[in-house]
Amino acid sequence: MSTQSGLSQSFQSWARRDQVFDFLKPEVHPNIDMRHNMLLYLEGVNKNFDGFQAITDLNLYIKEGELRCIIGPNGAGKTTMMDIITGKTKPDSGSVWLGASLNLLNLNEAQIANAGVGRKFQKPTVIECLTVWQNLELAMAGTRGVWCTFTATMSGEQRDKLRSVLELIHLHTHASELAGNLSHGQKQWLEIGMLLMQNPKLLLIDEPVAGMTHQEMDRTSELLNSLAGKHSVVVVEHDMDFVRSIASHVTVLHQGHVLAEGTMDEVQANPQVKQVYLGE
Repeated sequence: MSTQSGLSQSFQSWARRDQVFDFLKPEVHPNIDMRHNMLLYLEGVNKNFDGFQAITDLNLYIKEGELRCIIGPNGAGKTTMMDIITGKTKPDSGSVWLGASLNLLNLNEAQIANAGVGRKFQKPTVIECLTVWQNLELAMAGTRGVWCTFTATMSGEQRDKLRSVLELIHLHTHASELAGNLSHGQKQWLEIGMLLMQNPKLLLIDEPVAGMTHQEMDRTSELLNSLAGKHSVVVVEHDMDFVRSIASHVTVLHQGHVLAEGTMDEVQANPQVKQVYLGE
């Protein structure tokens, strides 16, 4: 092979629009082992912050495709639990697994996100100066490449994916609108949509209906119920009427450990839950 021919092939390989430089490629983990139909395991997890025991011997199991609600008083450990799952905080002891073979404690935040764990914080973090469509496009999972990003081209499959997410989050008529012009509830839906563009296995959603109108709450309930089965969804929420509208299974946290689990009726009837959370 001549030197000129070799250089030409090297340049063609470098300039391919369906690829990206190796150092920009996200780390991709093997398929999650779902042999036991259980997506998330937290076992014996403990976390102490300068003498404050935030998490105490926490055991939590989330099934594949399950919609689980986590409730509990302020300081119960809900945020710390999500921080541990997503790699923001490392526990002092215990184990956290995604599926039967992926130890999340061995991964950093970016690796955990690439493994299929998406988190939505209480306050929306959309890019307000971009349109709804552009926010979803930037959040899209997969290798898009430097050249593809420059020219803003998407495959037909990617466009179909984006349109389906727009329909799902009730923003198909707002695709060209700036995200900054959306209502608070619409921004929450857009952020959920941005997570869905990353094809997560597990969604962690923190107080999604805080500040919403009743109509927006109803639509959010419809959205989260539609995700169950396709994704595992863990919702931390204080609004009991909203929790009742979405959850078949509720976990109550208190002082960093599981106080009660069951249906909404079961946990509301639990004497300990009444005492520490419902104020009875």
